Amino acid sequence: MANEDKSARYHRLRRRTALIDTAVQVVLLIIILSSGTSTAIRASVEATVGTSLVPVVLGYVLTIAALSELLHLPFAFYQGIVLERRYGLSRESTARWLADHVKAAALVLAYLSLAGIVIAVLLRLSPANWWLFTAILFTVVLVLLARFAPVLLLPLFYDVRPLEREELRARLIALAEKAGTPVLGVFEWRLSDRTSKANAALVGIGRTRRVLVSDTLLEAHSDQEIEAVFAHELAHHVYGDIWSGLALEVALVTLGCYLADYALTTLALSTGLEGKSDVAGLPLVALALGAVSLVLKPLTNALSRAHERRADRYALETTRNSSAFISAMKRLASTNLAEERPSRFVELFFHTHPSTTARIEAAKEWDKVAG
Repeated sequence: MANEDKSARYHRLRRRTALIDTAVQVVLLIIILSSGTSTAIRASVEATVGTSLVPVVLGYVLTIAALSELLHLPFAFYQGIVLERRYGLSRESTARWLADHVKAAALVLAYLSLAGIVIAVLLRLSPANWWLFTAILFTVVLVLLARFAPVLLLPLFYDVRPLEREELRARLIALAEKAGTPVLGVFEWRLSDRTSKANAALVGIGRTRRVLVSDTLLEAHSDQEIEAVFAHELAHHVYGDIWSGLALEVALVTLGCYLADYALTTLALSTGLEGKSDVAGLPLVALALGAVSLVLKPLTNALSRAHERRADRYALETTRNSSAFISAMKRLASTNLAEERPSRFVELFFHTHPSTTARIEAAKEWDKVAG
């Protein structure tokens, strides 16, 4: 790897860290299940809070989550602080990073607790069909998150304020209206106090849809380049990629829950569980969901890359400005340390976007045909 460039090295280290972190989490769940630790934790919680289902689930999930976080924190710190600083991308203090990490962990814990309660209740009420009902409820949660996360969750982590550059604001709103995708407004998304990376997004659905343009993007890119980047984001809403992505997530969860049902039915006794609805079997559900996600990762990534290529074409056809699109891609690749030429294996399993090189080459080909 002597000839490995800076961006490739950065992403290789991030991937390696993420893979080790994931492997550690998987091993933790397997050990907890196979050693009888899971049932011992459940019994200990019952001895403390009683046998009522909701308190038991909460105590059990909190215990497992604490063990998981204890193992995850060093990897998160290495990725979020050590690597980002080493490669000149981080601008935030360790204290601020830790505060954000704690907030994110608290939200994840709340989500896992709610999910654990729902699954445990459904397993007792409908042992045969709990997996289907879980998938239906998950669909509702996903739609609610897509609609309200930009309003309720984003402000917990970032300073978002109305964009003051009137000409650019009007330009982006006009582009959205022309596409039949009205937006609530255009907002400056302050990232510069955390990172040098730049980004833009069109988030929310319906009445919560809004344009986010990072201050780092505003500082380094022209209005034409920002318009090209926004047109790409707009395409995902025009083509319904948000909804197809949600549908894919629901399909994965449904398949994962079905596999979890099979695992619980087949392995309950051999893992020391009292039965299919034993709270101590929740790690099996997590492992089943993770297995489905891992096995189908090349497929989901391929679909995402197809959506991204279509969004690039839309941006080119809408703005008719291939030079702005290409210069924006080059600037973003440099600013964000994008991996410009990943291997085929890396692209299959890790990349949701085409490489920068491929996107620029496609834009040049479009320009030849259109010009």
